[in-house]
Amino acid sequence: MAIPQSFIQELLARADVVDIVGRYVQLKKGGANFMGLCPFHGEKSPSFSVSPAKQFYHCFGCGKNGNAIGFLMDHGGMTFIEAVKDLAQQYGLQVPEDDVSPQDRAKAAQMREQQATLTSVLEKAGIAYIKALRHSPKAIDYFKGRGLSGEIAKTFGLGYAPEGWRSLASVFPDYNDPLLVDSGLVITGEPGDENAAGEAKRYDRFRDRVMFPIRNVKGECIGFGGRVLSDEKPKYLNSPETPVFSKGRELYGLFEARTALREHGYALVTEGYMDVVALAQMGFANAVATLGTACTAEHVQKLFRFTESVVFSFDGDGAGRRAARKALDAALPFATDVRTVKFLFLPAEHDPDSYIREHGQDGFAAMVAKALPLSKFMLQAAAEDCDLDTAEGRAHMASNARPLWTLLPDGALKRQLLAEIADKVLIDVRDLLDLWQPAAKSGSYKKSSYPRTDSLPQGPKTPLKTTRNSDEEAFSGYPDDMGYPGGLEADYSSSEPHFSAPVAATTRTTRRVAGRLLPASREDRVLRLLLTEPQSWDKLGSEEHHLLCALPAPHGPLFAWLESQLHDHGPQPWAALREGLRGHAQEAHAIAQISQIPEGIEGDWTEVRSIIDQLVKLKRQQEMQELAGRAATDPLAMQRYKELASSLRN
Repeated sequence: MAIPQSFIQELLARADVVDIVGRYVQLKKGGANFMGLCPFHGEKSPSFSVSPAKQFYHCFGCGKNGNAIGFLMDHGGMTFIEAVKDLAQQYGLQVPEDDVSPQDRAKAAQMREQQATLTSVLEKAGIAYIKALRHSPKAIDYFKGRGLSGEIAKTFGLGYAPEGWRSLASVFPDYNDPLLVDSGLVITGEPGDENAAGEAKRYDRFRDRVMFPIRNVKGECIGFGGRVLSDEKPKYLNSPETPVFSKGRELYGLFEARTALREHGYALVTEGYMDVVALAQMGFANAVATLGTACTAEHVQKLFRFTESVVFSFDGDGAGRRAARKALDAALPFATDVRTVKFLFLPAEHDPDSYIREHGQDGFAAMVAKALPLSKFMLQAAAEDCDLDTAEGRAHMASNARPLWTLLPDGALKRQLLAEIADKVLIDVRDLLDLWQPAAKSGSYKKSSYPRTDSLPQGPKTPLKTTRNSDEEAFSGYPDDMGYPGGLEADYSSSEPHFSAPVAATTRTTRRVAGRLLPASREDRVLRLLLTEPQSWDKLGSEEHHLLCALPAPHGPLFAWLESQLHDHGPQPWAALREGLRGHAQEAHAIAQISQIPEGIEGDWTEVRSIIDQLVKLKRQQEMQELAGRAATDPLAMQRYKELASSLRN
């Protein structure tokens, strides 16, 4: 969807960044601004400043800065669209949806109202479960026996669902309310199983179980997991799929782990509720868990909004290996050169909860340090059941490795693994590449990403290359008085670091002069590649996503729309995106860009990467200029200035 810039400006004018940030960071008044410990990196003295006058936050330690929307994106792991919608909801504003039909708009409004109602019902049940825990000695003893403190139980909102078939009848005045079924709290009997009054039987889904509320990234209760206190089956019972809960998208403990993810520098993915709670008790508050299902691509994508490093923890038995293999498949498409994925295998008799209780925090930390990198686990997975001492076994490994290698995004890691696979199967890299050429023709692998040699077959397509500008040329055309990207700025002076992408006047469309095709603008070159290869969006970081989504029209609204499509549907071919664009305010511009790509020409990710790097470089240069005036008297400003100078030299 395209959100008008006028609405974004109105939203930021109403929102108070101090209030938004203050919900997550303890702020204290310090002069004209508020100060606190930065939520984006670990620190002992506050360097995180929030300006109520300029409606802007900035950390002099790590350089994070932005407005209320940017904070929700950076801290809450939200997309640009999600952050705008969340902020609008908080201030009672309706996000305009000009590109949506009235019927779809009404349907979306109804769905939002239903979701808000269901989370309210679940929150009420969660409070009741917490109260019931206080009066259940056996449930309290269970948690104490697992080594949990009252503080950690409060953090995770742990509770207890009492015995009895209709305990929630004392919580909700109307036990026959359909919302209790829609939320997954109550089960209705099958047809023909009515009571004496002819009514369908209704009973609580969770009975005599300790309860683990499942929260989304905004902290709203969207479901529950319940564990029996005896040996009954099933041991764990989850809420069913509902309009607010999908186990394939949600991760238990992610809301509670947000700050710890940045402090530890990685996410630790486990398989159980108790693993997450026990690890948090013992110093690993960066743990999350899948909800009784295999790790999905959506799980991985969501984690990489918060951190660039993920460690999957599994039992060392056969089931753990199988789960790890599924996690590998989900993680490979997101394993860019700047991200780290590892696999931790515990002894067969242990899960993370039991291991850390037996070996302590240091023992578990030592196991994490030995976690297997994705590259090694991928090679192990490809070589499984293959006798590499025989030609047949090596051929089998090559066959197993091809679909895994194809899932990797283009980059240095992919190229190195190609060489390692070739070495394992005793085939020259060029010969192996030649063997895998059909994968290139289907679009999974681009020959333009690798150096051409006479021994490599020549494909029909040629990568689109343009002459690189010098740094001076690259930044020409940018105004000196830049504000925040795409009209997101409040009225603040240049004393605070800020950055803007090119204003609309610098946007150029591809045109012909005397039969010659002139280059497209930088923004259009990025747009063309992302519309034809939307999976490349995940190669970019959250700061870069924010930068692109906040560009002026037509580019910013198109990038924001593309991000929402990826969030809802995953990568889609252009034909599917074309259908989704119908009625969009910037539909004509997107179609024009695709139509101007010459036949047989592929987008060049290297060029796009260079363009975005130029924008980042510009941002750092501008921040250095603004820090220069304070660096002589402000040690934090001087430290940040040196960090930026070092990054530009590298």
